[in-house]
Amino acid sequence: MKTSSGRFFEDYAIGQVIEHAVPRTVSGGERALYHALYPARHALYSSDVFAAACGLEKSPLDDLIAFHVVFGKTVPDVSLNAVANLGYAEGRWLSPVFEGDTLRSVSEVIGLKQNSNGKSGVVWVRTTGFNQRDEAVLEYVRWVMVRKRDFDAPAPETVIPDLADVIDPTDLVIPEGLDFSDYNFTLAGEPHRFGDYEVGEKIDHVDGVTIEEAEHMVATRLWQNTAKVHFDATNREDGKRLIYGGHVISMARALSFNGLANAQMIVGLNGGAHANPCFAGDTVRAYSEVLDKAETAAPGVGAVRLRLVAYKHGAPEFALKTVAGKYHPDVLLDLDYWALMPI
Repeated sequence: MKTSSGRFFEDYAIGQVIEHAVPRTVSGGERALYHALYPARHALYSSDVFAAACGLEKSPLDDLIAFHVVFGKTVPDVSLNAVANLGYAEGRWLSPVFEGDTLRSVSEVIGLKQNSNGKSGVVWVRTTGFNQRDEAVLEYVRWVMVRKRDFDAPAPETVIPDLADVIDPTDLVIPEGLDFSDYNFTLAGEPHRFGDYEVGEKIDHVDGVTIEEAEHMVATRLWQNTAKVHFDATNREDGKRLIYGGHVISMARALSFNGLANAQMIVGLNGGAHANPCFAGDTVRAYSEVLDKAETAAPGVGAVRLRLVAYKHGAPEFALKTVAGKYHPDVLLDLDYWALMPI
C-alpha cells in the first residue's frame, strides 16, 4: 500500500521527532494572496520603503504567513486525523521571513494523554520552522485531539508538558536592526503609540467579516493544510467543513488593525484556544484587551501583550466566558500574544 492514512493517536511516542515534508519557497504570491484573503494592512508588511525606514532590509512577509506555512507542513504528520486543534503555547518568532526564503518544519512529541472515552487522545508537539540556512524562524507548542485507529490499543503513559503561561518579555526576539525612532504614524494609519495604551483597556475593532466557504478553501489549500475536517464534509456528523482555526486567527488579527494599527510585529504567542468551531456563514468580529506592556532594548520599540478575542455576531459586547467559567458559545478564538509597537 503506497498511500498513507496518516498517524493515529497510538502512533505517537514521547521524544519522537518528525521531519515534515515538503519544504516550501515563499514569494510575493503568498503575500498577495494573504492580503486578498484577509483585510491585512499593517504598514511594515505592506511597504519595503516603510520597513527600510524602520531598520529592516525590506518588508518581511506577515508573521502569520510564516506561522501558516510552518503549521501546514505539520498537518499530514500531526493532525490529519484530528478531531480538533486545541491550543498553543510558548510561541516565538525568531527571525523575519522574506520573499525567497525556503521553510521547513520539524516537530517533537512532548506530551500524550488518552481521553477517557478510549477513542481519541491529546498529542502535544513542539514545532520549529527553519529557513534555507537552517536558522530557526519560528517555534511553538500546540496540542491536538487525534482519533485512535484501534480502540483496544493500550493507553500510553500520560505525560502532560509543563508549559509557561507567558513568555517573559526579555525572551522575545527583536529583529536585528529594528528601530522605531523615526516611525511614520501618518503612513502607518493611526497616531496611537505604546504610551497611549493602558493595561486592562479593551478595544472594540468594530468591523466584521462573514466567512465564506470559497475563501476558506483557498486559504486552507494555500497553507497546504490537509486535515480532513477542513475539506471532507462527510468527515463530521453534521456534514459541515470546519473552518481552519488559523483562518480565524488571521481574520481577527487583520480586523484588529482598526485600533491597533501600530501593533506591527507579532513576536510571541503566549497561549491560544479555539474556543468553539467556526463554519461558513458565521460573521467574525474581534476585540482586544491590553494585558501587559514592556520596554525592549531596541530603539523606540515597546512590547505590548494583547488578548485577541474573535467571536460570532450573536455574542454580547466583550463576551469571553459565561458565569459557569466556560467560553461563551459564540466566542471562537482566545489568543494571547506579544506585539511590537513604537514608543
